[in-house]
Amino acid sequence: MLNRFSSRQRQALRLGWRFIRPYRTQALLALLALIVTAAITLSMGQGIRLLVDQGFMTQSPHLLNQSIGLFLLLVLALAIGTFSRFYLVSWIGERCVADIRQQVFDHLVYLHPGFFESNRSSEIQSRLTADTTLLQSVIGSSLSLFLRNALMVLGGIVLLFVTNPKLTSIVVLALPLVLAPILIFGRRVRNLSRQSQDRVADVGSYVAETLGQIKTVQAYNHQSSDQQRFGATVEAAFEVARKRILQRAWLITLVIVLVLGAVGVMLWVGGMDVIAGRISGGELAAFVFYSLIVGSAFGTLSEVIGELQRAAGAGERIAELLAARSEIVAPADLQRSAPRVSGRVELQDIRFAYPSRPTPPAIDGLKLTVEPGETLALVGPSGAGKSTLFDLLLRFYDPQQGRILLDGQDISCLDPQDLRRHFALVAQNPALFFGTVEDNIRYGRADATAEQVEAAARSAHAHEFILQLPKGYQTHLGDAGLGLSGGQRQRLAIARALLVDAPILLLDEATSALDAQSEHLIQQALPTLMSGRTTLVIAHRLATVQHADRIAVIDQGRLVAIGTHRQLIAQSPLYARLAALQFNNVTEM
Repeated sequence: MLNRFSSRQRQALRLGWRFIRPYRTQALLALLALIVTAAITLSMGQGIRLLVDQGFMTQSPHLLNQSIGLFLLLVLALAIGTFSRFYLVSWIGERCVADIRQQVFDHLVYLHPGFFESNRSSEIQSRLTADTTLLQSVIGSSLSLFLRNALMVLGGIVLLFVTNPKLTSIVVLALPLVLAPILIFGRRVRNLSRQSQDRVADVGSYVAETLGQIKTVQAYNHQSSDQQRFGATVEAAFEVARKRILQRAWLITLVIVLVLGAVGVMLWVGGMDVIAGRISGGELAAFVFYSLIVGSAFGTLSEVIGELQRAAGAGERIAELLAARSEIVAPADLQRSAPRVSGRVELQDIRFAYPSRPTPPAIDGLKLTVEPGETLALVGPSGAGKSTLFDLLLRFYDPQQGRILLDGQDISCLDPQDLRRHFALVAQNPALFFGTVEDNIRYGRADATAEQVEAAARSAHAHEFILQLPKGYQTHLGDAGLGLSGGQRQRLAIARALLVDAPILLLDEATSALDAQSEHLIQQALPTLMSGRTTLVIAHRLATVQHADRIAVIDQGRLVAIGTHRQLIAQSPLYARLAALQFNNVTEM
């Protein structure tokens, strides 16, 4: 356990160094300013000794003026050094955290979708925000405090020995007593800090999940249950935080008692030496100053170590995200597809099971060929594997057996981005993003002109309702298109797919959310939209696909029948049963 944990700690340290390294110059300047300010602070002890022995004790105004002048000069230098140190360290903290956030996001957007099935997006969001904020605080403040106070402790002890070895021995004897609780409690704080970060992430995840589905929550009057569950989550986070705070409080208390207790003993011994004339009052004043410096630095170190332990936990969580590797990557022997493929798709003995659900397979030995320009409908019961085929075509997953060919090329030999530019997807639940209507239509083709955006919207019969929005194409949409009807969101998604003008069109229940009038308009436009494109259509309503070139019937991941609507009515019992259920219901209505 300890070996594993120390390995994770080293990983977090390497992560921090990796992001600080590009700013070595600023870091060295900050370190220089830190050393200078620490040295000036320590030299003030000698200034106090001179002030007491040559200013006060001699009762000489001239020597007093010199001592005060030197003291004020040190104060000015300390102020300049502190400004430089604070600015540079804070700048490095903000810059490094901005780089961390950018790199983590850049890494996440290329991970395969399977990663997000086993890792909650809200948990990832917490790492990207809360954990990086903690790192910013540590890099931009706590780390500087740690180094500064460590220098103060070392320098203070050296000057204590120079000033009075006898009294210093009292302080040195107390050091092991101070270090012991730091090491013991520090380990406990480190473990609790990681647990605390995980519990805080749970709180954020629950909030995001509940508020993201607030209509469902309220529709089922689930608020009281969610309040109880959230309360339990919050209390769990509080309990871990309470334990961590308790350990840190004990650590700080012990350090204060031991260090200041040693200072008290030292003052008694030193006071007796002053009375006996063995040391001067200035030496004792300087020694007291250094003792307080060392004691307060130790107290600060004990606090900062707790922050560093929390940062180590946050660093581990960030490092885990950066260490995640996508299972879908460009192969070493990379091939390039044609600038525009004809759209021939061939599935050869495909077998696939989701990693989280290894049995039964979602696709089981499926063979299928789609010719260029053909419209193929995929029908079958829910869970038959239709949407999984789209996931495999877009290479969100790779099949465990078999091959998928695009114009004769194995798609596993293509760069995933090169492959996906040949497809346009309209999902069953269209994804819209925060931004304007125009931004959402242009999502897959950033260089499209306003005229091209409008033409795509017209083809998707979205232009009319867009013009009725407050600012037309410049109207800002809420998260996930909040404020639009399901049919309006679907038509925007269709317009987006049209603007991409890919040779292969994937329609996953693309008209399922449309009202009768909108569906009628889309059905009228579909022949024009599909012209010259290979189109695969997933549909549960057979009326929308009965005029497709061919219809493939999928059941339990297998291709059970393929043909035209009329052929399947006669040849496929499953299709005939589905058709009888749907068309009889329509007749009855």
